[in-house]
Amino acid sequence: MASTTTSSSPTQLQGHAGENTKGDQRIAYEDNFTSYSKQSETVLQKHISFFDRDNDGIIWPWDVYNGFRELGFCILFSLGSLLIPVFFSYPTRLGHSWIPDPFLRIYVNDIHKAKHGSDSGIYDLDGSFSAERFDRVFDRFDKSSTGGLSVDDLAELLRKDRCAADPAGWSFAFMEWWTTWLLLQKDGRVWKDDLRACYEGTIFWKISEGRSKGIGWQKGYGIREFLHSLWTRGTWRYWETN
Repeated sequence: MASTTTSSSPTQLQGHAGENTKGDQRIAYEDNFTSYSKQSETVLQKHISFFDRDNDGIIWPWDVYNGFRELGFCILFSLGSLLIPVFFSYPTRLGHSWIPDPFLRIYVNDIHKAKHGSDSGIYDLDGSFSAERFDRVFDRFDKSSTGGLSVDDLAELLRKDRCAADPAGWSFAFMEWWTTWLLLQKDGRVWKDDLRACYEGTIFWKISEGRSKGIGWQKGYGIREFLHSLWTRGTWRYWETN
Protein backbone atom coordinates (compact mmCIF):
# COMPACT_ATOMS: atom_id res chain seq x y z
CA MET A 1 0.00 0.00 0.00
CA ALA A 2 1.45 3.37 -0.98
CA SER A 3 2.05 5.86 1.78
CA THR A 4 -0.15 8.99 1.74
CA THR A 5 2.54 11.07 3.42
CA THR A 6 4.12 13.60 1.03
CA SER A 7 7.79 14.38 1.20
CA SER A 8 10.00 16.86 -0.57
CA SER A 9 12.70 15.74 -2.93
CA PRO A 10 16.37 16.52 -2.13
CA THR A 11 16.32 19.10 -4.93
CA GLN A 12 13.29 20.82 -3.41
CA LEU A 13 14.86 20.77 0.04
CA GLN A 14 18.03 22.31 -1.34
CA GLY A 15 15.93 24.96 -3.08
CA HIS A 16 14.09 25.85 0.12
CA ALA A 17 17.35 25.96 2.04
CA GLY A 18 18.83 28.22 -0.61
CA GLU A 19 15.83 30.56 -0.38
CA ASN A 20 16.06 30.67 3.41
CA THR A 21 19.78 31.37 3.22
CA LYS A 22 19.21 34.19 0.74
CA GLY A 23 16.45 35.56 2.95
CA ASP A 24 18.72 35.49 6.00
CA GLN A 25 21.50 37.15 4.02
CA ARG A 26 19.11 39.88 2.83
CA ILE A 27 17.92 40.56 6.39
CA ALA A 28 21.51 40.60 7.65
CA TYR A 29 22.47 43.00 4.83
CA GLU A 30 19.59 45.34 5.67
CA ASP A 31 20.51 45.27 9.36
CA ASN A 32 24.16 45.97 8.56
CA PHE A 33 23.19 48.76 6.15
CA THR A 34 20.96 50.37 8.77
CA SER A 35 23.72 50.06 11.36
CA TYR A 36 26.26 51.56 8.95
CA SER A 37 23.88 54.39 8.06
CA LYS A 38 23.44 55.24 11.73
CA GLN A 39 27.19 55.14 12.32
CA SER A 40 27.86 57.35 9.28
CA GLU A 41 25.31 60.00 10.28
CA THR A 42 26.67 63.49 10.63
CA VAL A 43 26.18 65.30 13.91
CA LEU A 44 23.65 67.59 12.22
CA GLN A 45 21.63 64.54 11.16
CA LYS A 46 21.80 63.20 14.71
CA HIS A 47 20.68 66.61 15.95
CA ILE A 48 17.35 66.28 14.12
CA SER A 49 16.91 62.50 14.39
CA PHE A 50 14.76 63.01 17.51
CA PHE A 51 12.02 64.30 15.21
CA ASP A 52 12.32 61.32 12.84
CA ARG A 53 10.68 58.89 15.21
CA ASP A 54 10.06 56.11 12.68
CA ASN A 55 13.64 56.32 11.37
CA ASP A 56 12.58 56.53 7.73
CA GLY A 57 14.77 59.55 6.98
CA ILE A 58 11.79 61.88 6.52
CA ILE A 59 10.41 64.41 9.01
CA TRP A 60 6.82 65.48 8.44
CA PRO A 61 5.50 68.80 9.75
CA TRP A 62 3.47 67.02 12.44
CA ASP A 63 6.67 65.25 13.55
CA VAL A 64 8.12 68.69 14.24
CA TYR A 65 5.03 69.80 16.14
CA ASN A 66 4.83 66.58 18.20
CA GLY A 67 8.55 66.78 18.95
CA PHE A 68 8.28 70.31 20.33
CA ARG A 69 5.28 69.32 22.43
CA GLU A 70 7.22 66.34 23.75
CA LEU A 71 10.03 68.68 24.78
CA GLY A 72 7.57 70.73 26.84
CA PHE A 73 6.83 73.67 24.56
CA CYS A 74 3.31 75.07 24.68
CA ILE A 75 0.80 74.59 21.86
CA LEU A 76 1.29 78.12 20.49
CA PHE A 77 5.08 77.83 20.36
CA SER A 78 4.84 74.34 18.85
CA LEU A 79 2.56 75.69 16.14
CA GLY A 80 5.20 78.33 15.49
CA SER A 81 7.76 75.55 15.05
CA LEU A 82 5.96 74.64 11.81
CA LEU A 83 7.94 77.48 10.25
CA ILE A 84 10.86 75.04 10.31
CA PRO A 85 9.48 72.76 7.57
CA VAL A 86 8.12 75.79 5.72
CA PHE A 87 11.63 77.22 5.30
CA PHE A 88 13.84 74.12 5.45
CA SER A 89 11.86 71.56 3.45
CA TYR A 90 12.87 72.79 0.01
CA PRO A 91 16.65 72.96 0.61
CA THR A 92 16.63 69.34 1.79
CA ARG A 93 14.37 68.40 -1.11
CA LEU A 94 17.00 69.54 -3.61
CA GLY A 95 18.93 66.32 -2.99
CA HIS A 96 16.01 64.46 -4.58
CA SER A 97 14.19 66.82 -6.92
CA TRP A 98 13.90 70.44 -8.03
CA ILE A 99 10.17 70.23 -7.41
CA PRO A 100 9.16 71.42 -3.91
CA ASP A 101 7.66 68.82 -1.61
CA PRO A 102 3.91 69.53 -1.41
CA PHE A 103 3.87 68.06 2.11
CA LEU A 104 6.79 70.22 3.33
CA ARG A 105 8.74 67.19 4.46
CA ILE A 106 12.35 67.49 5.62
CA TYR A 107 14.83 64.94 4.24
CA VAL A 108 17.32 63.99 6.94
CA ASN A 109 20.15 62.89 4.64
CA ASP A 110 20.25 66.32 3.00
CA ILE A 111 19.72 68.50 6.07
CA HIS A 112 23.16 70.06 5.49
CA LYS A 113 21.67 71.76 2.42
CA ALA A 114 19.49 73.79 4.81
CA LYS A 115 22.51 75.37 6.47
CA HIS A 116 22.10 79.14 6.35
CA GLY A 117 24.34 82.17 6.62
CA SER A 118 24.99 84.34 9.68
CA ASP A 119 25.30 81.26 11.89
CA SER A 120 28.04 80.27 14.33
CA GLY A 121 29.73 77.84 11.94
CA ILE A 122 29.72 75.08 14.55
CA TYR A 123 28.20 72.83 11.89
CA ASP A 124 30.27 72.87 8.72
CA LEU A 125 28.89 72.65 5.18
CA ASP A 126 28.72 68.85 5.42
CA GLY A 127 26.86 68.89 8.72
CA SER A 128 29.86 67.83 10.79
CA PHE A 129 30.48 69.28 14.24
CA SER A 130 33.47 71.57 14.78
CA ALA A 131 34.67 71.25 18.38
CA GLU A 132 37.15 74.07 17.75
CA ARG A 133 34.44 76.52 16.72
CA PHE A 134 32.25 75.38 19.58
CA ASP A 135 34.97 76.12 22.13
CA ARG A 136 35.71 79.42 20.39
CA VAL A 137 32.12 80.57 20.98
CA PHE A 138 32.65 80.32 24.74
CA ASP A 139 36.14 81.80 24.55
CA ARG A 140 34.74 84.85 22.77
CA PHE A 141 31.35 85.38 24.35
CA ASP A 142 31.37 83.86 27.84
CA LYS A 143 32.28 87.20 29.41
CA SER A 144 31.76 85.93 32.98
CA SER A 145 33.93 82.81 32.42
CA THR A 146 31.30 80.69 34.15
CA GLY A 147 30.93 78.13 31.35
CA GLY A 148 27.52 79.48 30.34
CA LEU A 149 26.14 82.02 27.88
CA SER A 150 23.76 84.69 29.18
CA VAL A 151 21.09 86.49 27.18
CA ASP A 152 23.48 89.40 26.66
CA ASP A 153 26.26 87.01 25.55
CA LEU A 154 23.95 85.43 22.99
CA ALA A 155 22.81 88.85 21.75
CA GLU A 156 26.46 89.79 21.21
CA LEU A 157 27.08 86.48 19.42
CA LEU A 158 24.17 87.16 17.05
CA ARG A 159 25.48 90.64 16.28
CA LYS A 160 29.00 89.39 15.57
CA ASP A 161 27.80 86.52 13.33
CA ARG A 162 25.65 88.68 11.07
CA CYS A 163 26.64 88.64 7.42
CA ALA A 164 25.90 91.61 5.19
CA ALA A 165 22.56 91.63 3.35
CA ASP A 166 21.41 88.38 4.96
CA PRO A 167 18.11 89.10 6.74
CA ALA A 168 16.98 85.49 6.31
CA GLY A 169 20.12 84.22 8.04
CA TRP A 170 19.75 86.79 10.84
CA SER A 171 16.17 85.68 11.43
CA PHE A 172 16.95 81.95 11.40
CA ALA A 173 19.90 82.40 13.77
CA PHE A 174 17.79 84.44 16.17
CA MET A 175 14.98 81.85 16.19
CA GLU A 176 17.45 79.00 16.76
CA TRP A 177 19.29 80.65 19.66
CA TRP A 178 16.06 81.94 21.20
CA THR A 179 14.55 78.45 21.13
CA THR A 180 17.76 76.97 22.53
CA TRP A 181 17.80 79.45 25.42
CA LEU A 182 14.13 78.82 26.24
CA LEU A 183 14.76 75.08 26.35
CA LEU A 184 18.12 74.94 28.15
CA GLN A 185 18.59 78.01 30.34
CA LYS A 186 19.40 77.54 33.99
CA ASP A 187 19.99 80.60 36.16
CA GLY A 188 19.82 82.73 33.03
CA ARG A 189 22.55 80.90 31.12
CA VAL A 190 22.91 78.17 28.53
CA TRP A 191 25.60 75.91 29.95
CA LYS A 192 28.33 74.44 27.81
CA ASP A 193 27.60 70.74 28.43
CA ASP A 194 23.90 71.22 27.71
CA LEU A 195 24.62 73.15 24.53
CA ARG A 196 27.05 70.46 23.33
CA ALA A 197 24.37 67.81 23.97
CA CYS A 198 21.89 69.96 22.06
CA TYR A 199 24.14 70.12 19.01
CA GLU A 200 24.57 66.34 19.20
CA GLY A 201 20.83 65.81 19.69
CA THR A 202 21.20 63.66 22.82
CA ILE A 203 19.60 66.20 25.14
CA PHE A 204 16.26 65.95 23.33
CA TRP A 205 16.00 62.27 24.23
CA LYS A 206 17.01 63.05 27.81
CA ILE A 207 14.31 65.70 28.19
CA SER A 208 11.68 63.48 26.58
CA GLU A 209 12.55 60.54 28.83
CA GLY A 210 12.46 62.70 31.95
CA ARG A 211 9.06 64.11 31.07
CA SER A 212 7.62 60.68 30.22
CA LYS A 213 8.73 59.35 33.62
CA GLY A 214 7.22 62.29 35.45
CA ILE A 215 10.64 63.62 36.45
CA GLY A 216 10.23 66.62 34.21
CA TRP A 217 12.95 68.99 33.02
CA GLN A 218 14.32 71.36 35.63
CA LYS A 219 15.69 73.86 33.14
CA GLY A 220 14.22 76.18 30.54
CA TYR A 221 12.07 79.28 30.55
CA GLY A 222 8.38 79.50 29.73
CA ILE A 223 5.28 81.60 30.28
CA ARG A 224 4.97 80.35 33.86
CA GLU A 225 8.49 81.48 34.74
CA PHE A 226 7.97 84.78 32.94
CA LEU A 227 4.75 85.67 34.76
CA HIS A 228 5.96 84.41 38.14
CA SER A 229 9.19 86.38 37.83
CA LEU A 230 7.35 89.58 36.91
CA TRP A 231 4.86 89.13 39.75
CA THR A 232 7.33 88.27 42.50
CA ARG A 233 10.55 89.97 41.37
CA GLY A 234 9.37 92.83 39.17
CA THR A 235 11.63 91.64 36.33
CA TRP A 236 11.65 88.75 33.89
CA ARG A 237 15.29 88.07 34.80
CA TYR A 238 14.55 86.41 38.11
CA TRP A 239 18.09 85.03 38.44
CA GLU A 240 19.48 88.55 38.80
CA THR A 241 17.54 89.11 42.03
CA ASN A 242 18.67 85.94 43.80
